[in-house]
Amino acid sequence: MTEPVTLEDHERLAKERMAPDIWAYLCGGAADEITLRDNRAAWQRLQLRPRVLCQLAGGHTRRTLLGRELAHPLLVAPMAYQRVAHPQGERASTLAAAVMGLGYVLSTQASVPMEEVARLAHGEAARGPLWFQLYLQPDRGLTQSLVARAEAAGYEALVLTVDAPVQGSRDQERRTGFQLPPGVAAVNLPDGVAMSAGGPGLCGGLAEHAPTWEDLAWLRSVTRLPILLKGITHPDDARLAVEHGAAGVIVSNHGGRTLDTLPATATLLPEVVAAVEGRLPVLVDGGVRRGTDVLKALALGASAVLVGRPVLHGLANAGAAGVAQVLRLICDELEIAMALCGCRTLEELGPAHLQPRS
Repeated sequence: MTEPVTLEDHERLAKERMAPDIWAYLCGGAADEITLRDNRAAWQRLQLRPRVLCQLAGGHTRRTLLGRELAHPLLVAPMAYQRVAHPQGERASTLAAAVMGLGYVLSTQASVPMEEVARLAHGEAARGPLWFQLYLQPDRGLTQSLVARAEAAGYEALVLTVDAPVQGSRDQERRTGFQLPPGVAAVNLPDGVAMSAGGPGLCGGLAEHAPTWEDLAWLRSVTRLPILLKGITHPDDARLAVEHGAAGVIVSNHGGRTLDTLPATATLLPEVVAAVEGRLPVLVDGGVRRGTDVLKALALGASAVLVGRPVLHGLANAGAAGVAQVLRLICDELEIAMALCGCRTLEELGPAHLQPRS
């Protein structure tokens, strides 16, 4: 293969380039990887019902989210240690997203300083929103310091990950003996914090510091930034998110990396959308590999979609250019699918464009 033309092509090429332990870390899942596989399969199982002879002139894919406009309803999901995939790491993926006017979410465990990432993003006038993903740290002072740095650097929202108080059981990583390569670290955290094993007790003591709704209230009190909750899968938690002042929720099962046998996000999305009753935006990630997957998510009520592993595949293959091609492919496929479904704008999409599930 000389030139990848699909996200699956990028995935195959990336796997050929990566050492087995790096592939296991970046692309593996928890336990038997049932959720990892079903995330992708669930989008494929959904079928489209297009309309014809519709007015398409003047169509576009723009979407406003938390007051910021995206050229397409797409953001790069937060992913740790991207320099494992390519020496430029987050620098390259940030630039690619910004040039295309898409959103970008930087991980707490990024391998490039958050201030440098922000400067790169802000250098592109047409960029989309820039958000900072946050893991609450046992030391509230450290958490508050991260939040203050994000605010000062110009991040526009916090994405609080709530579904990973402990790490999942990742068998592939253990089989291959994955360790971070020399020179790659979570540079925005003090040495040792990101990989700390905790003390004795349940899950090595890490569960003692699991975030709660009270911690969300505290976080809201120390920041002016809107807070989205990433990892919402249950409608009751979605309703609690509304009650506790979240600015948005992200339906996510952590890409199948934490708790295996969770349902696919495509399956979970409609219940969460129904639970929030339009009071805040609902985003979704997990298994997105086609523009038609994005269209299906929007038809189910999502405001936008986050893309994760395909970005890493493009990054491994060709740095910023590879990420840009991955994002361009998804956006082009979304535009094609919208036209073929008879939709001029994203607002015209709805459940009527999907075949009812039997």
